[in-house]
Amino acid sequence: MLILGIDTATDQVGCAVGGYEGVLAACRSARGRRHAESLAPAIRTVTEQAGVSLQELRAIAVDVGPGLFTGLRVGLATGITMAQTLAIPMLGISSLDLLAWSVRFTDRLITAVVDARRGEVFYALYRPVPGGVQRVVGPVVAPPDELLGELTARGDECLLVGDGAIRHADLFGRLDRGIMAGLGNAHPSPTALVDLAHHRALREEFVAPHEIEPIYLRDPDAVANWATRVDDTGSAP
Repeated sequence: MLILGIDTATDQVGCAVGGYEGVLAACRSARGRRHAESLAPAIRTVTEQAGVSLQELRAIAVDVGPGLFTGLRVGLATGITMAQTLAIPMLGISSLDLLAWSVRFTDRLITAVVDARRGEVFYALYRPVPGGVQRVVGPVVAPPDELLGELTARGDECLLVGDGAIRHADLFGRLDRGIMAGLGNAHPSPTALVDLAHHRALREEFVAPHEIEPIYLRDPDAVANWATRVDDTGSAP
């Protein structure tokens, strides 16, 4: 089964194609949140490199967040449109699950952290288990010091992964039993997306395109900024 993976939840745009034989082609790009301009060429690149046509795809996997609101909408809209056109099912996978999956071979508590901006992070906690990871907390949106407090209270040896962990590295550096994953794991990987999607496809965890649900956790920045202006002035501008 050939699966196209689309990841646009963070600053990076990623695509990959693969199936039971592994990932055939993958690419990533970071162009300052220009997700809409980058995604179509990325899809064309990976399908050409893999030597497959769109008609050979049997499912489309998308990163459903949490992450950047605009990026998520671009990826979801593209994936849904393609799946409807090709009459194939979809798989939705969390950006935090993807980060954890990429470092699943640790024996530490995995702390997946995505930069949420506005002084907050999206995070979830995972335990390594045979064949993958198991989520034990989250997904949650909170200030990074709140996450630090939770990890300190748990007292586990932990591995922090994601751009949110890197952005707040000075804060998380206070953890006596915490280590940081490298820059190579700062963003959800399209390779991990196809890999994890294939495992879920074997269990037939498909959904119809109209059933895909994004994980936002909070209102987009534009809505939050509007609400703040109304609160500050007592009326809409």
